[in-house]
Amino acid sequence: MAADMEAKGFEHMGLDGRLLRAVAELGWAVPTAIQAQAIPLAMEGRDLLARARTGSGKTGAYGLPLLHKLLGIKEASPAVPQAVRALVLVPSAELARQVGHTLRRLTAFCSRQLRVAELSGHSELADQRPVLMEQPDIVVGTPGRVLAHVAGHNLSLRPWLELLVLDEADLLLSFGFGDDIRALLCHLPKIYQALLVSATLNPELEALQELVLHNPVQVLPPEPRLPGRSQLQQFQLCCDTEEDKFLLLAALLKLRLLRGRALLFVGSLARAFRLKLFLEQFGIAACTLNPQLPARSRCHVIAQFNRGLYDFIVATDEEGPAEPPRHRPRKVGTARKGDRRGQSPQCPQDPEFSASRGIDFQNVAAVINFDVPSSVECYIHRVGRTARGDSPGTALTLALPDELEGLRRIEDALAGENGQSMLQPYEFRMEEIETLRYRCRDAMRSVTKQAVREARLRELRLELLNSEKLKVYFEDNPRDLQALRHDRPLHPARVQPQLGHVPEYLVPPSLRGIADPNPKKRKCPRGAGARRGGNKPRGSGNPLQSFRFTRRGNGNTGNTGNTGNTGNTGNTGNNRNRNTGNTGNGNTGNTGNNRNRNTGNTGNGNTGNTGNNRNRNTGNTGNGNTGNTGNNRNRNTGNTGGGGNP
Repeated sequence: MAADMEAKGFEHMGLDGRLLRAVAELGWAVPTAIQAQAIPLAMEGRDLLARARTGSGKTGAYGLPLLHKLLGIKEASPAVPQAVRALVLVPSAELARQVGHTLRRLTAFCSRQLRVAELSGHSELADQRPVLMEQPDIVVGTPGRVLAHVAGHNLSLRPWLELLVLDEADLLLSFGFGDDIRALLCHLPKIYQALLVSATLNPELEALQELVLHNPVQVLPPEPRLPGRSQLQQFQLCCDTEEDKFLLLAALLKLRLLRGRALLFVGSLARAFRLKLFLEQFGIAACTLNPQLPARSRCHVIAQFNRGLYDFIVATDEEGPAEPPRHRPRKVGTARKGDRRGQSPQCPQDPEFSASRGIDFQNVAAVINFDVPSSVECYIHRVGRTARGDSPGTALTLALPDELEGLRRIEDALAGENGQSMLQPYEFRMEEIETLRYRCRDAMRSVTKQAVREARLRELRLELLNSEKLKVYFEDNPRDLQALRHDRPLHPARVQPQLGHVPEYLVPPSLRGIADPNPKKRKCPRGAGARRGGNKPRGSGNPLQSFRFTRRGNGNTGNTGNTGNTGNTGNTGNNRNRNTGNTGNGNTGNTGNNRNRNTGNTGNGNTGNTGNNRNRNTGNTGNGNTGNTGNNRNRNTGNTGGGGNP
């Protein structure tokens, strides 16, 4: 039945017509395997336990039946009160934003009937209170933030809730949201429909399944955990030393052997900053997704990557703590176990963060595991960031000798039915890039532990200076702001510009027709506001250096209404002549600096003057100011005949 439904399309599922129009606008031609099985069952009102791989359309699988049910409730009884009828719990603020965006696109043709609200760590509780006072139909948020609003009496779920969705349920537990979910269940009505969706099903979900689901139907589509080889190519490469890892990555990115945008996954935040600073030495722009920064800053980084401002993003899959950190007061003089003298305690990261799960990185061509993932599930979710939908993708895992054991476990778990490994060996001859090794060593020497530490401090300092939450505090405490601004300058790493340019003789001979180590910079398109000088503002630069003296012959402009003039002939030097309504010749044979102004003259005016002359003739008839030598300033008005100085 599911196969027939998948072949027929969404129009045969009985969905609301407004939802079908939105699906057509999104370009969803046929339902995926998880959608074909889950949507009909969810529309029947059954509880579901669904498992599907990352990027298989899980949001549409629960979003379409959810919206269809809410539209049916409103149409059945128009006088039904406005209330929150659906709650979607997600593990991260980034995923909450993504799910909310998808649901809004699905409600494009019924936005007046259904409203969606997001509750995550983007803003304060007080800022989200007005949104909840409008009683949105669907609330999307993390368990901790939703529970905080329920405890603050900003959100009421018990009377009217119809559906509960737990997206990425396994990650909800690993992030330590189990207690928050159990606390939320006490505020829900006794009867509601529940949908539990996850990319992996593990024994830890059994306890959550017993609490949330009632006689669930398991939806396990017959699909691999990752796309097949025709869509996703997976490679592995064993590197002898850590230096070989950095050398290979620099060659792949700098020589542009890897085309398109890529995600680089490492095992820790310190290594993420080290890798970012290393790439900057070669002129490769990359950004770091720092889990210690607020959700708004992380979403800004993701948006910049999706808009194409960066081609590479370095991320970690460090998951949040098992329990949210609770700071308890302790006596002065006591130290925590494991604290080292002279070292500050580690800055806690946001528990609502995971780069390998949930976040919708768009148009990712490749995923590079610079460090081997710690588990099979971690590998699946890392690689699942590429080859989403019908797009192709590539995954490359770099492993040191001591990481081969973990890589073999991943390889065995993902082996096909015939036992064939899904991870193909990456054929790359390291000896061909030996010419780049000395540059790689220079770059690695520049990225010291102190440079990594100061890079992290600089990012935190910028976050403090640009924080909207601290504006009021800095207004009341300006000395703290001045101290933060005038703190000693941080120098993360000295960038060596010569490393960014790779001459042709360093490019391996076999790659010289393929590699493009020094791409030309994009030229600014000519159009409105574009100037030949680029974006350089007007008036910039030294005027004494930009001034150019040009000797002009006939430098006379602005002659208006002249009749019968030969017109300012034979003037040499700097002349400024203005002739209006003249009949005959005006300003002929003047040498030197002359400023002549003739109005209404008949005949010749200002002829053969030598030197610095300033002549003004008005209403003259005949010749005026002829043969003047020296510095003369003549003004003749209303003369008849030969006027001026002969």
